[in-house]
Amino acid sequence: MGAINPQQLKAMNLSTPFIARPVATTLLTAAVALAGIVAFNFLPVSPLPQIEFPTISVGAGLPGAVPEVMASSVATPLERQFGRIAGVTEMTSASFLGTTGITLQFDLNRNIDGAARDVQAAINAARTYLPINLPNNPTYRKVNPADAPIIIIALTSSLYDRGKLYDAASTIMAQRLSQIEGVGQVFVWGSSLPAVRVELNPTQLQSFGLSVQTVASLLNTQNANSPKGQIADELTSRDILANDQLLHADDYKSLVVGYHNGAAIRLSDVAQIVDSTENIRAIGFVNGEPSVLLPVFRQPGANIIDTVDRVRAALPSLKASIPAAINMTVVLDRSQNVRASVHDVERTLVISITLVILVVFAFLRNLRATLIPSIAVPVSLIGTFGVMYLCHYSIDNLSLMALTISTGFVVDDAIVVIENVARYLEQGLKPMDAALAGAKEIGFTVLSISLSLVAVFLPILLMGGIVGRLFREFAVTLSTAIIVSMVISLTTTPMMCSRMLKHERPEGHGRIYRLSERGFAWMLETYDVTLTWVLKHPVFTISVFFLTFFLNIYLWIIVPKGFFPQQDNGTIYGGLQGAQDISFQAMQQDTKRFVDIISKDHGVANVMAFTGGSGSTNGGFIYVGLKPLAERDHANANQIINRLRPQFMTVPGASIFLQAGQDLRIGGRLSSAQYQYTIQSENLDDLIHWGPVLLAEMRKLPGLTEVNTDQQNSGL
Repeated sequence: MGAINPQQLKAMNLSTPFIARPVATTLLTAAVALAGIVAFNFLPVSPLPQIEFPTISVGAGLPGAVPEVMASSVATPLERQFGRIAGVTEMTSASFLGTTGITLQFDLNRNIDGAARDVQAAINAARTYLPINLPNNPTYRKVNPADAPIIIIALTSSLYDRGKLYDAASTIMAQRLSQIEGVGQVFVWGSSLPAVRVELNPTQLQSFGLSVQTVASLLNTQNANSPKGQIADELTSRDILANDQLLHADDYKSLVVGYHNGAAIRLSDVAQIVDSTENIRAIGFVNGEPSVLLPVFRQPGANIIDTVDRVRAALPSLKASIPAAINMTVVLDRSQNVRASVHDVERTLVISITLVILVVFAFLRNLRATLIPSIAVPVSLIGTFGVMYLCHYSIDNLSLMALTISTGFVVDDAIVVIENVARYLEQGLKPMDAALAGAKEIGFTVLSISLSLVAVFLPILLMGGIVGRLFREFAVTLSTAIIVSMVISLTTTPMMCSRMLKHERPEGHGRIYRLSERGFAWMLETYDVTLTWVLKHPVFTISVFFLTFFLNIYLWIIVPKGFFPQQDNGTIYGGLQGAQDISFQAMQQDTKRFVDIISKDHGVANVMAFTGGSGSTNGGFIYVGLKPLAERDHANANQIINRLRPQFMTVPGASIFLQAGQDLRIGGRLSSAQYQYTIQSENLDDLIHWGPVLLAEMRKLPGLTEVNTDQQNSGL
C-alpha cells in the first residue's frame, strides 16, 4: 500500500481507511459474507414468521357426567380461578359427556412458561371445589392454535384391527417420533388402546341376585397384577414372577362371579365378553379405508423442512419396529408446499438481483463498474442473514420478500457512490484521488438516505398486536439489509472504485456504446419535450393529478379488504357435524361417505377423517391433502371446495364445513369456520332461545355460507 499524499489527506473521510487498506477491507467484506452464509444454514424455515400465541388448553374428565354437570361442577370452579390470572385475554370452555375443555389465551407479551405456572397454581387452588369423585386432577398443555401438523402418518392393515394399530402407534411410533429433534407433539387419532369389553346382561344379573358393582369389584380383584414376593432359604432366593392379569376375552369367561342354588355362576353366564378397544366410539379413515392417524406437530421455531426430513429418515426403522402386516403411509406433508413457496421466493430474489445488475450494466455500459454492485448487492443481502440468526428469525415468505424489496434500495447506495467517483474520473483525477474525493462528498448523502429509509419502517417496528408481531420480522430484515448496504457502500464500494475504475476517453468507446449513447440522448430529448409541454399546460396537469387522487380514493373504497390474503398451502380442513341425536354408527357411515366424495376429486391426493373419541359422537374432523397446483389444473383450494359443495348435499344425515388451510390463525378457539361470532348471557335459557334464532337469521345473509353453531343441546 502506497502512502497517502497531501492532496489525498485533504480528502480524508470515513471511507479513507478502507480505501487505503484494500486487503483488510476485502477480508472484512468476506467475513460479512461468510457470517451470512453460515447463519443461512442454521435459520429455520417456515411459511410465516413464528408467532407464538400464548395459549394453554386445560382438560378434565368425569366419566358419565352429562355436559350440564361438567359445566357447572368442573368448568365453573376452574374458570373462577383462571379468571384471576393476569394477562388472560380470552377464556372459553366446551363441555361434553364426561369431558370438559378450557382454552386460555393470554396477551401476546405474556411469557408462556410463566402463564403455565399460574395455570397449575389455579388448578391446585380449584381442586377443593371440584367433585370428590373426579378420577384425576385436571391437566394442561401449552398449545399454538396457529400450528398445523407438518406431517401425518397413516397406519392401515388388512390383518389387524384398529386396536392393534392404535397400540403400535401409541406405544412405539408416537414415542419414537417425539424423540426426533424438532418434533413437538405427536397425537394418535382414530381408535383407542386394546381392551376386553364385558357387556353385562341386566336381566341375567337380576335373576341371579347380582349387581353391576359386585361384578366390577370382582374383575378389579381378579385382574390385579400385585406383587408376589420371594421364596428363599439359607442359601438362595427366588422371585415369584407370576402375572395375574387377564389379557384376552377367553381368559375372563370362566371367572366365577357368584353362586346360585349351590352352582357357580361364571362371567360368561351373565355377560358377553369380547376383545375390543377402550373406546368403541372412535374411528379414522384414510381414502375410505379404516386407519389410525399420527399427526406430528413441530416445536416452536423448528425448521419444518429439516424436521420433516428427519421424520422421513426415521420411518424405515419405525416400519421395522411394528408388525410387517401394518402398512405405513405418509398422507400429508406440509414441507412440500413450504419448499415450493420458499423456492419461488428465493428464485424471485435471484431474478431481482440479476435484473438489477443488468439494468446497472445497461446504463453504465462498463463491465468494471457493473462488477462493483454485482459484489456489493449480494454481500449486503447475504450479510443480513447473520443478523436474522441473532434475532432468532426464520427463512419465510415475509423475510424473503423483505430481501427482495431491499434489492432496489441496496443497489442505490452502490450506484450513487460509483457515479460520483466516475464523475471525478471524467474530470481527470486519478482513480485513488477520485475515490477519496467522491466518497467524501457522497458519504453523508449515503448515510442520510439509508437512515431515512430505516426511519420509514420505524412505525412497523413500534406496532403492537398480531399485525406488529407478524410484520416486525419483515421490517427488521429490510432495515438490516439497508444498514449493511450502507456499510458496504462506505467501505467496500469506494475501495473497489479506486482499484477497478479508470477514465475512458470518448474515442475509446465501441460501436455498441455509441449506439446506446444515441438511445439515451433520444430518451433525454423526449423527456425534455414532454416536461416542457406539461409545464406549459398547468391546468391539464393539475386536473390529471386530482383525477388520479380521487380515483385512488374510489378504488380504496371498493377494493376487497381483509386481515391477511387467503392462501393456498395445499391443504383443506374442516369439521363434520351430524344431527344431535345421531348414533355413532350412523355418523361413522356419513363420515365415510364424505371421504369417498372428496377422494374422487381429481385435485385431491389424500383424505383423512376421524369421528368420535373423547368429544361428542356427532362431530368429526377432516384433513384434505391436495395435489401440486399443476396437477389439479391450477384450481386453488377454494375452487375445489366450491365444486365439492353440491356433492355434499347427497349426504342428508350430516354436514361438512371445509376451509382452505391457512398458515396464520388467530384466537385460541378452534371452529369449523373461518370467522366466529360469540354470544354470551348470564342465563342459559336465553342462549338456548336466541342461539337458534341468530343462526337462522345469519343463514339468510347472502354473503355467508355454511353457517353452523357449536350449541349442542337438542339431542336426547
